Amino acid sequence: MTQHHILLVDDEPHVLRVLRLALEREGYSVATAGDGHAALAAMAQRLPDVLISDIQMDGMDGRTLCPLARSTYPDHPFLILVMTSMTALDERAWARAVANTEFLEKPLSPRQLVARLGRHFAALAAASNLPESSHAP
Repeated sequence: MTQHHILLVDDEPHVLRVLRLALEREGYSVATAGDGHAALAAMAQRLPDVLISDIQMDGMDGRTLCPLARSTYPDHPFLILVMTSMTALDERAWARAVANTEFLEKPLSPRQLVARLGRHFAALAAASNLPESSHAP
């Protein structure tokens, strides 16, 4: 089984530490970044299977990072999970415009995150096991 690579982006070191430890315990390879600039540098070294980003950060925020990451790597179909405690509709609208992006409410439970990633990777595995004729064009 291939080890899935996760990139966590948040300017709160304790959030990064808690989530990184939980994901590593589950067998994921995890990189962390403190803002969008550091995340893009990390992506240039190794593209993630999933990008998990906070919205509000100093430097480049998640609202800028997510669409930029998607447009920089259009042929790499990674999932983007956006962590936020903000519930305003306008904060959700921009993310809907970025392909394959979902919101996760803060405070984020490591257990819920692990379960969400498990569902994501199980769905990918199931889709890749379909006969070629079953794939949509």
